[in-house]
Amino acid sequence: MKLLAGNSNQALAQAVSDHLDVPLTRAQVKRFADNEVWVTIDENVRGEDVFVIQSTSYPTNDNLMELLICIDALKRASARRITAVMPYFGYARQDRKTGGRTPISAKLVSNLITRAGADRVLTMDLHSGQIQGFFDIPTDNLLSAPLLANDIKAHYPKPDELMIVSPDVGGVVRALSVASRLNAELAIVDKRRSGPGKSEVANIIGDVQGRRCVLFDDIIDGGGTLCNAAQALVDGGASEVSAYVTHGVLSGAAIERVDASVLKELVMTDSIAAPERAASAPKIRYVSCAALIGEAVRRIANEESVSKLFD
Repeated sequence: MKLLAGNSNQALAQAVSDHLDVPLTRAQVKRFADNEVWVTIDENVRGEDVFVIQSTSYPTNDNLMELLICIDALKRASARRITAVMPYFGYARQDRKTGGRTPISAKLVSNLITRAGADRVLTMDLHSGQIQGFFDIPTDNLLSAPLLANDIKAHYPKPDELMIVSPDVGGVVRALSVASRLNAELAIVDKRRSGPGKSEVANIIGDVQGRRCVLFDDIIDGGGTLCNAAQALVDGGASEVSAYVTHGVLSGAAIERVDASVLKELVMTDSIAAPERAASAPKIRYVSCAALIGEAVRRIANEESVSKLFD
């Protein structure tokens, strides 16, 4: 087994390396003067099972090109099998035609990864499950629900006080999987989206009066949706509101928006490298997903079942 890290999240790659007790492959992933990506693998990978760890987060296009060129370099170096380990899969929100003359970018990106030479993909909490079908190669979609549910259980020991909340109708299945693990009740925020990145809360489905509410979602981008939902829950009588999210994109003024909101805390995995501003944000906390990804990598390398990690 070989582990190759791109530049998108080197801290996570090192944590996965430490978990597996496998050193990161020596490589140079740099830029030419005009910002073209330049990759050199500095050790022999012929006949090896190589895992490329690279989230396609901001800057999305740069990190995606790094991943593609790393895969191409490994393919031309005669690696036996190449697995693209993408803790966060960028462009996942463009997974269908939402209007006339619009792209399905998630399918385009999956084609690029496949044509570059990847033999399989390992990712976590895809925005929509059907994206697995966009790949013509084996694709494992890890779930963060067991990881985050354990953290919720540690911080909310009384399930009768707890209410898991989906911030929109589309996330009900995701939130329900956490609620069932915790034996907690479920509420739903009826969100109406007026445009990309813009949403309004219309109704709250469920009685949140006096409950400690936990919003559960896969992505926080600008933070408007979660912060609006948290305010609506407080207005509806919730005693406190926290949020658990898999992927912390945190674009624009998201961190400032979270700090100024009624949220007690925002808990995220480290699938995306934390921006420097998040380290000093009082309401933001991270839970490492390195052990989950590392165990999945080990199971793939040993040809063992990955689905057992979903239990």
